[in-house]
Amino acid sequence: MQNNMQNKTPSLRVLENSTIEISFKLLLSDDTIVDETEKDELLKLTIGDGQFISALDQLFIGLEEGTTAKFNLSPFQAYGEENQDNIQTMNKADFPPDMKFNEGSVISFDSPTSEVLGTVYRIDGEKVEVNFNHPLAGRHLRFEFKIVKIILE
Repeated sequence: MQNNMQNKTPSLRVLENSTIEISFKLLLSDDTIVDETEKDELLKLTIGDGQFISALDQLFIGLEEGTTAKFNLSPFQAYGEENQDNIQTMNKADFPPDMKFNEGSVISFDSPTSEVLGTVYRIDGEKVEVNFNHPLAGRHLRFEFKIVKIILE
């Protein structure tokens, strides 16, 4: 009797701490593109290294090389809900005198441990409201990707 079964190599799967190369697109719920890889570009990342939010890292685990998928992320899974306590009112006098203020501008602040970014939310006379929430807080997102390669080390 002849054996017609072929030896099939098992597909590589993403594990915790795997290094992978992906192409991706991150979109808002209205299909506005937030970020994406260029046409012939790949993003190399290691699961769990903090490059992506943990919910995205967890989506990759167990998937095979070559997988193409789309995932919808709630604000809770992505960058959280917008917290009104993270919108602070500051005096223009507290900033450098030559600083220009425009709604939507991003300003860098030094904290004792790191740099913190805030977005100018509103300008009212000598008061400036700065939003320290992540710019994607409160937003529903769609993450589309293809796992092009799982790198064996």
